[in-house]
This record gives sequence, structure tokens and C-alpha cells, in this order.
Amino acid sequence: MSKVKLAVIYYSSTGTNYQLAKWAEEAANDFGAEAKVLKVPETAPQAAIDSNPSWKAHVEEAKDVPEVKLEDLEWADAIIFSVPTRFGNMPGQVKNFLDTTGGLWFNGKLTNKVVSAMTSAQNAHGGQEITTLALYTTMYHWGAIVVAPGYTDPVLYSAGGNPYGTSVSVGQDGKMVEDVQGAVKHQAKRTVTVAEWVKKGQSN
Repeated sequence: MSKVKLAVIYYSSTGTNYQLAKWAEEAANDFGAEAKVLKVPETAPQAAIDSNPSWKAHVEEAKDVPEVKLEDLEWADAIIFSVPTRFGNMPGQVKNFLDTTGGLWFNGKLTNKVVSAMTSAQNAHGGQEITTLALYTTMYHWGAIVVAPGYTDPVLYSAGGNPYGTSVSVGQDGKMVEDVQGAVKHQAKRTVTVAEWVKKGQSN
């Protein structure tokens, strides 16, 4: 059986979700998958980006990361999203991209994709869980198979205990408050494992 193909799709203004995405990619590749990190296209005006030094720095840092295309969704057996929360919801940039997937959905190209999600916010109760669930709502419409981490490994507790998807708080200094690297890697491996089961089942 061929390797599971995993697209790790992120949006980030200051780099937190980019780091989560890179950890997921690393874990998935180590686990035998073919993983790649892709960024959601930026729609904010350049003036807004330039007004925030951290935002501007991340845009420069990630300038060589490919932007996600609809073909990447069709290519992937599994998808992990990593996005920040905006007022308890996904960023407009992410919603804008998801709204372009109607053609793939209509033609059944997203059915049985194995999906999972991670998120961040500036405080521990800043909407991480509801943002993750909002992403999953779209996935249910796709007919995708949502793979949440649940409480399937003790590492989830030290990372904050979010069963819907790894989430992290970001301090005023821009650094992550919780140590979530282990949780991210567990979630990536779990996603790849379930994708392997689905792929094997479809080939029988």
C-alpha cells in the first residue's frame, strides 16, 4: 500500500500555527506518511501586515511555503488544519478558502478524507474549542472522517486537555504558554493511522 498523503494546512499571522503545522508534518513523516505544509492565502491588506512587526516578520519567514490549492485537497488522504481563533471562529482567510471547495464537494472528491484540527488563542478560554468545532462543521458537510485526539494519550493532559484538537495559548510575548509539541505529534500520528485504516479498507 502506498504512503498516506497528508496535507497540513495552516493560517498564521505571527507564526504560532505555522510551528504547530511543522511539528505535525515532522511527526507524520517520521511515522511513514508523505506530509507537506501548505499555507492559506493571505487576504489582509499589506498595510495591515506592515503595521504589525510580528505579522510582517512571519510573512517573510513563510514566504517560500506553498499556498494551498484545491488540487492539494484532492491529492491528500488526510488533512490537518492549524488555525488561530478570531472571536471564537476561524479566521476569514480560512473561511474564504473553504468556501472555494464547493466543486470538489459536489463531485464527491472530499468524501472520506481523514481530517483533524488544531488551534491557538491569546488566552486559555479564547475560543479554541469552538473554533475547532467550527472547522469540523465544514468537514461534516464534506463527508470527511473527523479524527479528534480525544484522551487517547497522557500527553494530552499536560498540553491542556483539549479532546477536540490540540490548542495552545499564546502570551503577550508571542510565546506558547503550554507545552503542546508532544500533543501535536500524537495527533498527527493518530490522524495518519486512521487514514491508513481507511485507505486499506478502500483498497479491499
